[in-house]
Amino acid sequence: MERRDFIQKASLGAVALSLPKLPTFGKDTRMGIVVHSYWSRWNSKADSKTYPAFTNAIQLLDHCHQLGAGGVQVIVNGWSTDFAKKVRDEREKYGLYLEGSIGLPKKADEVPKFEQDVVNAREAGAHVLRTVCSTGRRYETYHSPEAFDELKKSALASLQLAEPVLRKHKVKLGVENHKDWRAPDLVNLLKQVNSEWIGVTLDFGNSMALLEDPMEVVQTLSPYVFSTHVKDMAVEEYPNGFLLSEVPMGKGILDLKKMVDLCKQHNPTGTFSLEMITRDPLEIPCLTSAYWETMSTVPGSDLARMLRMVRQHKYPGGLPRVAQLDANAKLALEEENIVACINYSKQTLGLT
Repeated sequence: MERRDFIQKASLGAVALSLPKLPTFGKDTRMGIVVHSYWSRWNSKADSKTYPAFTNAIQLLDHCHQLGAGGVQVIVNGWSTDFAKKVRDEREKYGLYLEGSIGLPKKADEVPKFEQDVVNAREAGAHVLRTVCSTGRRYETYHSPEAFDELKKSALASLQLAEPVLRKHKVKLGVENHKDWRAPDLVNLLKQVNSEWIGVTLDFGNSMALLEDPMEVVQTLSPYVFSTHVKDMAVEEYPNGFLLSEVPMGKGILDLKKMVDLCKQHNPTGTFSLEMITRDPLEIPCLTSAYWETMSTVPGSDLARMLRMVRQHKYPGGLPRVAQLDANAKLALEEENIVACINYSKQTLGLT
């Protein structure tokens, strides 16, 4: 399916009728929150009265409503029908959107479990799901071209197993660029699947780890976007390459306004969900031989461009680190960062 055909199919009236009643873009569009923003608080073991652990979707919905967020993207795995209905009731009470994060079936006998998760997510009000195809970051998990080729084959097979279920229940699935696919690879995967029900969960910053220009990634993937992970990024040199961090919106190097506008243009009913993970910087070892074991087709000019970007954008005082903080301090900083991002989205991005 060509890009134009994909867009036309995805916008057919019959499909539109099957989609959730999400807010249209404009003054009433709000930023939601991805569960992974609560990296420390989700299922936390810390004994904190100020920041008690979130252990289920209802608790997350309650808290995000209090923050003024527009919705949540949360893991759906093994929910009961009764729990899905409780999530639906809570979501409807607050007028929030709900998206599910779901695992793919790897073989045929896993399809029934996948279908039940889809059914439960839809019962709760999620008509858009997010998934990933890989078990880890490309440069850490796959150590030969053959290994990465196997990922491509298994990803296609999994999506082909999932597609009839999605079509049957009229639920859309966004494949995330999860430090695995470079943007053209992900587009190629979508064209092979050739379904209006399978598109992209577009992460604004992940692909920098694969030496891609973040704006080019958004330009390439936004025609296929169903949902988003919105974040701002900062970088710093280190001996084996560069360090990569999510930072509060407006403090990083991404042109978030332009990225948001591109997504709006291509999907006026899409959602924006914050993924601000408060953690130590990730090491991107792009100057090591191991990093290039699956990246041999990437031009050296991409490496040079990324290193120039890193050297031109020094984060004041160095990238934030949290390993030295105790559990309560980490939880407090996590909440502070999320609130700062929600406020920025209202004040600067027009996501009220």
